[in-house]
Amino acid sequence: MEEHTQSKTKTMISIQNLHKSYGKKDVLLGLNLDVYEGELFGFIGRNGVGKSTTIDCMIGAKKFSLGSITLDEFDVTKNPLEAKSMYGYVASEPTCYEEMTGYDYLEFIASIYQMNEGDFRRNTEYLCHRLQLKLEELSNPIGDYSHGMKQKLCLVASLIHSPKIWILDEPTVGLDPKQITEIRELIKELGKTHTIIFSSHILSEVSQICNKVIIINKGKIVAIDTPENLEKKVNNNNTVYVTVEDLEQKMDSIKDKIEEIKDVKLVKENEDGTKQYVIEANGDTDLRKVIFSEFAKENITIFEMKKADITLEDAFMQLIEGGEK
Repeated sequence: MEEHTQSKTKTMISIQNLHKSYGKKDVLLGLNLDVYEGELFGFIGRNGVGKSTTIDCMIGAKKFSLGSITLDEFDVTKNPLEAKSMYGYVASEPTCYEEMTGYDYLEFIASIYQMNEGDFRRNTEYLCHRLQLKLEELSNPIGDYSHGMKQKLCLVASLIHSPKIWILDEPTVGLDPKQITEIRELIKELGKTHTIIFSSHILSEVSQICNKVIIINKGKIVAIDTPENLEKKVNNNNTVYVTVEDLEQKMDSIKDKIEEIKDVKLVKENEDGTKQYVIEANGDTDLRKVIFSEFAKENITIFEMKKADITLEDAFMQLIEGGEK
């Protein structure tokens, strides 16, 4: 596989003022996005908010109402053939000619990009080895393949011409855990040398793979940042989980006795008689010191205490909910 120099200064994908409507329904409302060389972007949002529509506009599958999209400086409307040569695309459902053999299909895709025989063979062997797709299996009709094998073939086809940009729209849907792991590892590997847009509804998957995240809601981008920074933005010091032994039932009235506590909620009762609570503070107070001191005075024994962990899922929900108020 050909490697591309990673400068992170060149704009590989530029979306400017993108609008898209279906009849009277507005789906995209002025999207603006620049993706630089070598970036691995996770594209997340609820169903129906415009993720797939944005990708369809990027690959030229749908016309948009207003705005512009360029891929490696080629306008997808004015220079469609040049723009298409810049990317490889994989949909959530395998899209290939099932009456063909796998090898014939790859040869067909290679011919579209006018690849020479040497590059075609070299890339085919590397990608099939990388995705554990046996070359001898490519002699069978695609219609006989399993869902996972068809998707692997589509992944190989999308990369056969060594594109600079790789666009993936929910590529792991319907795959088994082993296949998902293989594809995730390939995405991370190619993320070092390619520019990648990766759409997924599995937020933990995005957090593990991507170095940048785009959150879209109601046709607009509501956040662009690293997963770590998005988590920090909604993180705070005022919520802790605490597991206690409370023989005198003092937790029932602890909120009234400690002014720094805003709310106390029982999470669960454990088999050993201890109870776990989530405690929220007033303002930005770090409750841990207060709890250690005051619970001792109330004869409440602390078995465990930890700050609430904020995940990308938490950040996503807070940013989405905040944008809907």
